[in-house]
Amino acid sequence: MRRREFLGVMVGAAAWPLAARAQRAMPVIGFLNSGSPTGRANFVTAFRRGLRELGFVEGQDIAIEYRWANDQYERLPELVADLVHRQVNVIAAIGTAAPGRAAKAATATIPIVFQTGGDPVKEGLVSSINRPGGNMTGTHIFQTGLESKRLSLLHEVVPKSATIGVLLNPNSTAAETQLKDVQSTAQTLRRRIQIFNANADQHIDAAFANRQETGALLVTSDLLFNSRHKRIVALANRHALPAIYSDRLWTVAGGLMSYGTDLTDGYRQTGTYVGRILKGEKPVDMPILQPVKFEFVLNLETAKALDLTIPSGVLAIADEVIE
Repeated sequence: MRRREFLGVMVGAAAWPLAARAQRAMPVIGFLNSGSPTGRANFVTAFRRGLRELGFVEGQDIAIEYRWANDQYERLPELVADLVHRQVNVIAAIGTAAPGRAAKAATATIPIVFQTGGDPVKEGLVSSINRPGGNMTGTHIFQTGLESKRLSLLHEVVPKSATIGVLLNPNSTAAETQLKDVQSTAQTLRRRIQIFNANADQHIDAAFANRQETGALLVTSDLLFNSRHKRIVALANRHALPAIYSDRLWTVAGGLMSYGTDLTDGYRQTGTYVGRILKGEKPVDMPILQPVKFEFVLNLETAKALDLTIPSGVLAIADEVIE
């Protein structure tokens, strides 16, 4: 075969999948996440499960273009611009409010389904919970507004610890609100807190190394921390620090306790909203989804390893106990 003929065959072969997709008019979803794919397989699976509930299966009825910022938020505008250029049918902006804001700035026509742990109105994503307006809707998984409750629970479990450490990502869009909440609650409880700012692995390690008189730990809700939950739990247990986290993912990994919503179900809900848009619904008519249940999970095996007795009143209000 001559070189020119060979190249013609190769070009034609490369075009076959594209031609097949065009023939079937397969919708394409842009999946934009501010984190990394490491440790998030269960979340992506939940997102696909939500799509399947509406009859969409990846590779059969839809295609998904994945874009991960790997915690480099400055990359989000570039990543979403690529999705817009590819003319995806809908953008799922997931992880924090940052992907949603980047998508909002990039397009006013492509439907956007965001997912955020903070208040979407305060985050500047939509103007109203019930009538979001424009081309955006989404899910509010209510993660960053629960630091006060978490600190109160930790206070009940370790009332005698001199200082409670707070692990905080200063680069998070919710950091300012989280800091104000824990400071206000600490003042009410008359507890001393020590803030450990961490936006990289070395800062997380340093926080544990420099904990000094810290007798307990609150890990604020943050995408960076969630992607390193096993590492942080291991460090807390190694340093014998009773700690509270943002959701049951942490307690299943050996963390002492958690209070929050079900992140996995939040991804599923986001998938269902994307599916509804693909079926013809408009974001302007879809109110922001919010959780209806909060879970307080205790790991008694970890409590035993820490030689910690959980007060009966705290044990009584636990939604789930891991033994």
